[in-house]
Amino acid sequence: MGILDFLSGQFIDVIHWTDDTRDTLVWRFEREGHEIKYGAKLTVREGQAAVFVHEGQLADVFTPGLYMLETNNMPIMTSLQHWDHGFKSPFKSEVYFVSTNRFTDLKWGTKNPIMARDPEFGPVRLRAFGTYSIRVTDPGRFLTEIVGTDGEFTMDEISFQIRNIIVQEFSRAIAGSGIPVLDMAANTADLGKMVAQEISATIAEYGLSIPELYVENISLPPAVEEILDKRTSMGIIGDLNKFTQFSTAEAMSAAASNPGGDGGMGAGLGMGMGMAMANQMANAGPWGARPQPASQPAAAAPPPPPPPPVEHVWHIAKDGQTSGPYSKARLGRMVTEGGFSRESMVWTAGQDGWKRAEDIAELAQLFTVMPPPPPPGA
Repeated sequence: MGILDFLSGQFIDVIHWTDDTRDTLVWRFEREGHEIKYGAKLTVREGQAAVFVHEGQLADVFTPGLYMLETNNMPIMTSLQHWDHGFKSPFKSEVYFVSTNRFTDLKWGTKNPIMARDPEFGPVRLRAFGTYSIRVTDPGRFLTEIVGTDGEFTMDEISFQIRNIIVQEFSRAIAGSGIPVLDMAANTADLGKMVAQEISATIAEYGLSIPELYVENISLPPAVEEILDKRTSMGIIGDLNKFTQFSTAEAMSAAASNPGGDGGMGAGLGMGMGMAMANQMANAGPWGARPQPASQPAAAAPPPPPPPPVEHVWHIAKDGQTSGPYSKARLGRMVTEGGFSRESMVWTAGQDGWKRAEDIAELAQLFTVMPPPPPPGA
């Protein structure tokens, strides 16, 4: 190999990248120790961007196209290198190719249930999963913020971080949306757009964007789903009595069509079901079940005992003065003592004026029951 061939091999004159991995985001053009020839060709294909890094500083970014690496095509590199207009010497620089294609079918999902308050069921635990796509929109920012000096940066190295951001925002959105659990299936598209919009600012700080985010499923715990299935079954059954009659008829048909060893048992079971069904039909009128006869009214309760008689108290008028009131028992003692007689004038509440004691039936009893005269010598 001649000296000219050796020298030509030291300089890079064609720079390009073809990717067939489907998951590589950034690839560094490896030519360590080799210089790039001034005027070399740089090919940037559709879905790519080329970023030049000079001595650790981000220099020029090239979009799809064919470029001749000269001073007029590399303004930042020319400024960093202080090249003059007639500069044509080789130069050293790191070249990173960044894929700007849309990476699709990326998975996200909740590891732990999300606690939410449902207007119908109360507190519920929800799980969700779906897919999303991602794209590099700012190759320079993505290189400085995420990639660094990684020579081959794949989607797996950042997907975990993106999933965490999605799950966090989805949890906040679903808990504050107020959408009933039974209506979430009809709102998954809106939820996906809302989450993608909310995380767009955070993702943009990495030089990325999320063109699509889909919520494939939002589910409840298995125990709650079983209860919902039972509730749905009850709604489908409708009239439980009619369903019972239908099930009884089906069981009778199945028992009658079984001529095997259990035929006797099946026949007996069928007869029992048939009698129960006949009783139900007999008790049913042409417009449904017959109304049950009204229950006999309960025996009349005995009348309450009469209230105890009201005991009157009496006032006595004597020598222009009144005294009292006195109870009937007290007047009885006064009769014995001689302080109250038939001619005594008495009055009680509700009585029309003063009356003689003997004219009042209640007090006349006091004068008819007189003790016998005391024995001689008493």
